[in-house]
Amino acid sequence: MGHADPSKFRASMNNKILPALILAALASVVLPVGAEKADRNKPMNIESDTLRYDDLKQVSIFTGRVVLTKGTIVIRGAQIEVRQDPDGYQYGLVTGAPDKLAFFRQKRDGVEEFIEGEGETIYYDGKADTVTFTQKAQLRRYRGTALGDEVTGAVIVYENLTDKFSVDGNVKQTPSGTSSTSGGRVRAMLTPKPDTAAGPAK
Repeated sequence: MGHADPSKFRASMNNKILPALILAALASVVLPVGAEKADRNKPMNIESDTLRYDDLKQVSIFTGRVVLTKGTIVIRGAQIEVRQDPDGYQYGLVTGAPDKLAFFRQKRDGVEEFIEGEGETIYYDGKADTVTFTQKAQLRRYRGTALGDEVTGAVIVYENLTDKFSVDGNVKQTPSGTSSTSGGRVRAMLTPKPDTAAGPAK
């Protein structure tokens, strides 16, 4: 009985792993309003307990204490699913653990501000260029380390192209498959932008 050629085995494994790594890079598409432009060219690092790749469906699923970092972007969740449609648009779905919400954070471009968001699920629609936080949704803007604005609701949707967001107190049917249910009230805390021209208070 002959021995398998190790070089052929390595080539075969590389052919299977490479598409998964390429599709994994699509997870970086989750971008908030005013995202740090330099993040697009930064390397991505993903840690998880398992990775399952479906070449037929063009889906990569990272499961178990998933942490994704790319430049200033930080995404955490129990599972991150990334897929691409035939037209090349990418979609990402982040799911939190039963006792912990999915988490997103990124620096805003050109200013010392950060956007943080949480929800039971976080869904990115690459075609519409929107980010949706669903169920126990929270969105915060930090100026440096100081909390500036904060909104909570059942669903928070960012519209990246128009630089707008909306908050709904009721969960409706979403692209990530969330069912309709009764909800509560929207709550917001909006603070005025600091007047830097006035100088420090005495």
